[in-house]
Amino acid sequence: MVDFRFCHRSLIDSVVVVLLFNLFLSFPFTCLGIRSFPTNGEIISDDLYGYMEAPEYRNGEDCRPYTIHVAMTLDSEYLRGSVAAVHSVLRHASCPENVFFHFIAAEFDPASPRVLTRLVRNTFPSLNFKVYIFREDSVINLISSSIRVALENPLNYARNYLGDILDPNLNRVIYLDTDVVLVDDIQKLWNITLRSNRVIGAPEYCHANFTNYFTDNFWSDPVLSRTFGSKKPCYFNTGVMVMDMRKWRKGNYRRKIKNWMEIQRKRRIYELGSLPPFLLVFAGNIEPIDHRWNQHGLGGDNVKGSCRSLHSGPVSLLHWSGKGKPWVRHDEKRPCPLDHLWKPYDLYKHNDEHHQSQSLDFSISSSFLGYSNYLI
Repeated sequence: MVDFRFCHRSLIDSVVVVLLFNLFLSFPFTCLGIRSFPTNGEIISDDLYGYMEAPEYRNGEDCRPYTIHVAMTLDSEYLRGSVAAVHSVLRHASCPENVFFHFIAAEFDPASPRVLTRLVRNTFPSLNFKVYIFREDSVINLISSSIRVALENPLNYARNYLGDILDPNLNRVIYLDTDVVLVDDIQKLWNITLRSNRVIGAPEYCHANFTNYFTDNFWSDPVLSRTFGSKKPCYFNTGVMVMDMRKWRKGNYRRKIKNWMEIQRKRRIYELGSLPPFLLVFAGNIEPIDHRWNQHGLGGDNVKGSCRSLHSGPVSLLHWSGKGKPWVRHDEKRPCPLDHLWKPYDLYKHNDEHHQSQSLDFSISSSFLGYSNYLI
């Protein structure tokens, strides 16, 4: 867990830089085992296979036999983010061998599911995971244009189909976007209770203007505008969700979301990709989770992707939702201050200089996280 408490948002740049610089020497180097893996003579893409092997994380003596299920998408465009996210989960998990990853890959991605599977295995040799194929034609005719082209990617809608894609005996899963890093033990998120009839749990943001997520076509319609009835709907971000898959399947929530997407095609009731259908189905009836588990918006808005500061309070998960992605900004030599907190989990090997500096970056971040209790 990381506790960020900033009295002045404008001080964030200097606070982060000073802390990182002063604390990096205190972190032990014993966990570092980053090394490149052989290609066995095969001709492969540098972009897909230019990753270092992650350190091997093992369970401690106190770990009991249980499994934490995590679902994520996996594709060539956001692959670097996915690798960093997995790395962060393992790095901070108290029982990393108990985490099982369910990766959903698009059927027609430039990198085939077979290639992506091998890449994950080479980067994380001891990882427990399975790759599922998502048929994009199951949703592509339902997708309408969005405020940002990237939001129209069919794989963004794979979470709608988790009840059909994942193994039928899987009863609970944590869904994570590919542009997150955890700085806390994922077991804490897994242990959250979904009370009563709640199907999903996520941090709610009731201060946000909920009406902005839907168009005038929605609010002016006497039937549609009564969708939420007596509920008090709040915005939530679908990039971090705890999901009860038994209730999901029983309630046929894929069909309910699909119904709203069909209405959207005819009436244009929202502008923001795959998020609004979830709001229409679940807002006002989700299990509220502490905001620390989704410090979102670090990628800026959906147009400019400008730098953002953290919300005040403790942090367990950093989320670069929005247009700006940390790996892109680092490659373009224009990272935002908070992008430096993502970099230590990046296993992509650009060149020899990056390979040599990885241990230093990892040490800096870990020291920063380790001293979080002193941040006020």
